[in-house]
Amino acid sequence: MSNQLRDVLQKQQEQKKPASEAENIIQLVAFVVGSEEFAVPILSIQEIIKPLEYTRVPGVPNYVLGVFNMRGWVVPLINLRLKFGLPYEKPTEDTRYIVIRNQEERAGFVIDRLTEAVRIKESDIDPTPETISQDENLIYGVGKRDDRLITILRPEELLKRTF
Repeated sequence: MSNQLRDVLQKQQEQKKPASEAENIIQLVAFVVGSEEFAVPILSIQEIIKPLEYTRVPGVPNYVLGVFNMRGWVVPLINLRLKFGLPYEKPTEDTRYIVIRNQEERAGFVIDRLTEAVRIKESDIDPTPETISQDENLIYGVGKRDDRLITILRPEELLKRTF
């Protein structure tokens, strides 16, 4: 049997392996806040919408802009620029709200720009660097994609109420 034929047969066998034996692929939605690219797991996202009117709420941190009504749900709106310590900027044509939800909670997060849906191998995700002193629980890891790095956030930590 030729080496070429053997290689083809070997690749076919690898493709037939059950998903548990294949490398885990994580599907994410990537977005930009400030000059950095972030991502969250695609399954944690309920919706991505254009900015809409919201109602201010007194006595909350400055990064909580207020609440908005989404089909009968009162959803808190959090500006990720302010939460991450960046200066406020007015919304642009690219600004979006990403509504993230789990079983108990949901919240909208203001992002500067949506980039793309991303598939990253688990082996291409490094743990949070030890030099990061901010809330490291918020960061799942740093994904490597082509020539760029994407900070992967934990949706359950984003949804934790700290106000």
